[in-house]
Amino acid sequence: MHTLKLIAGLSLLTSLGASAQQIDSSYANDYYKGRMELFATFPEQRGAIVFLGNSITERGAWAELLPGKKIVNRGIGGDNTFGVLARLDGIMATKPSKVFLLIGINDLGRGLPESVILANYRRILEKLATTLPKTKVMVQSVLPMHESKLPAYLKNKADKVKSLNAGIQLLAKEFGYPYLNLHEWAADEHGELKSGFTGDGIHITPPAYAAWVSWLKEKKHL
Repeated sequence: MHTLKLIAGLSLLTSLGASAQQIDSSYANDYYKGRMELFATFPEQRGAIVFLGNSITERGAWAELLPGKKIVNRGIGGDNTFGVLARLDGIMATKPSKVFLLIGINDLGRGLPESVILANYRRILEKLATTLPKTKVMVQSVLPMHESKLPAYLKNKADKVKSLNAGIQLLAKEFGYPYLNLHEWAADEHGELKSGFTGDGIHITPPAYAAWVSWLKEKKHL
């Protein structure tokens, strides 16, 4: 496993269009490091379907929901686009058959500019396209949230989620990857995460994961 490198917690990223403001690019907290140490103990599974992302990915019982398939869960609670970039080489080394990517809500939660998030997305997709040209990369939208249940730091970000997803969709198209609009199964008539699918407004319930997998199968992504 490559050595973890902590990108400077407060680095100036004007080159990414961040208009001379301080950007919190940290990712390697104790939980992240612990998950990485755990991953290093697992036997390598080459050619697997990898679910890559933050806590929303981590909490999914993907292997149980997809019996008979070689599944690897590489979700890390609290992760962001900087963290995914830092651990991408280790994932690519196993030459997965598919990668389901879902990342970005924690970047929005800490107030990172969209330009920075999308610049990181571009770097992620560039690395995947260059290193794994035969791997099917499924670029998933950031999930909607349920406003009334959210903690304060995530409130009033629905428009930012929509805008970020529009940018992610354009990047997916540019690289020739499918864009999976998760709002199709997760959102209610108001565009919010269905109340029955969440307790805290952002994380989803076991029935929601089952609906997610059913939708992926229906759309022939699995």
